[in-house]
Order: sequence, then structure tokens, then C-alpha cells
Amino acid sequence: MIQNGISNIVAQNPCIPVVTFKHTDEVKPVLDKLAQQKINCIEITLRTDVAEAAIRLCQSLAPEHFKVGVGTIIDAQQVELCQKLAVDFMVSPGSSPFIVDCMQQSGIAFLPGVMTPSEIIRAHSANCQYLKLFPFNIAGGIKAIKSYAKVFPSIQFCPTGGVDKANYQSLLALDNVVCVGGSWLIK
Repeated sequence: MIQNGISNIVAQNPCIPVVTFKHTDEVKPVLDKLAQQKINCIEITLRTDVAEAAIRLCQSLAPEHFKVGVGTIIDAQQVELCQKLAVDFMVSPGSSPFIVDCMQQSGIAFLPGVMTPSEIIRAHSANCQYLKLFPFNIAGGIKAIKSYAKVFPSIQFCPTGGVDKANYQSLLALDNVVCVGGSWLIK
């Protein structure tokens, strides 16, 4: 199964809110805001001391069909944490053969990050077809994604980093963009 079934999650969630919680009391208001927008997933970054507690709280408060993912995965210990927490998916800002292997072995759906053609080729050679393009705005924006469609026809991207209310619909209209991620969804 490609990337432990990530295709099911991204196909059902074209907009993935990326959230960095500074306090656990932010979790319920964010979940309420997402429910109002009919958004059924979240990517919680591992950038703060309360991230693990926020993930647990989100899992306990969210409806059963809601997908809780974890972002900023950069090492094996974070993959192990995701296994312990039984999250629905993982997202990495970059990738290496080691981290891709750890994510694959975890059994959890995952999106490795890429920015350059060489990184895309490396991820593709590791049987990854769904990739986070990060940071999208520095990686060449919509022009780069259009160019990548010609060179990498089997790759599906989830651009993040510079995706916002003004450009997300244009991105989702591209054949090689399966979903987008960003913090604008909770602002």
C-alpha cells in the first residue's frame, strides 16, 4: 500500500489545516472552527512543548471520522511518538531514505516533504507518490508545480508554506495537486 494509505486521507481532505498549538485551551476552539468549515482533519505540528498534549486532547474531542495528523516529523523518535499516539497520518518538511523508511515501517499514512527535483526523484525511488512540497512559495510556486507535472506525471503534491486563501483554489485545480495545507484555515 502506497505510503500506508495516505491517498485515502488526502483525497477526502483537500484542505489540511496546519496548526501549532501554544496552549491546550486552543484545541477546542480550533476544532469548533474547523467543524463550522466542514473540515475533517488537522495537522498538529511538533513545534511546541504542548504538542503531545494537544494531539491527545484533539483525538479525544474530535468526532470519530476526523483525522488527526502530526507534522514537522524530522526523526525516528517523532515517528515512534506518532505510533504511541496512534495518529492518522504524519507529515515531514523534508525527507531522507532513513526517515521515509521509518515512516513506512510505522504503518501510519505519511507525506514526506520535498522541494527540489532531486528530492522528488529520491522520494519517488522510495515508492513515494504523494509528496508535501515545502515551502511551496520558495520552491517556485505554481509555476514549479506546473513544470513538475510534465517531468513527474505520477507524483501528487500537497503544497504548504505560502498557500493561502488567495491561491489555494488555483492550486487545487491543478491535476498534480491532491490537497493543500496551511494555517490560513484557522485564522
